[in-house]
Amino acid sequence: MNQQLGQISLLVKEYDEAIEYYTNTLGFELIEDTKLSDAKRWVVIKPRGNGAGCQILLAKASTSEQINCIGNQTGGRVFLFLYTDDFMRDYNNYTSRGVEFIRPIQEEPYGTVSVFKDIYGNLWDLIGPNASINP
Repeated sequence: MNQQLGQISLLVKEYDEAIEYYTNTLGFELIEDTKLSDAKRWVVIKPRGNGAGCQILLAKASTSEQINCIGNQTGGRVFLFLYTDDFMRDYNNYTSRGVEFIRPIQEEPYGTVSVFKDIYGNLWDLIGPNASINP
């Protein structure tokens, strides 16, 4: 059996502000932005250099329950894990662009890590994995 995670859905307030943040602040690629109706779009982003890896579907919250979950889809736990080939490059770039890191840089058995908040408050691990880890 060969399976892989293709996309995950991330609740956002507005499509355009989310695209702006994830592409300009975090440097992700906009893969698709297709209008499905007057209120709904199919917006897909991914980290640069991600190849055929997992993509993120930016899903505009449309109900009060969904709106209440923006920024807290995992109950306050780290939600997404962003692997990088150069931790300090990305840490410094994100810091210079106003990304808020809420935990100091730490060396862990799996690599270098720090936690940041995105535009909505979702928690991300930025990870520079050790050579023995294959993300």
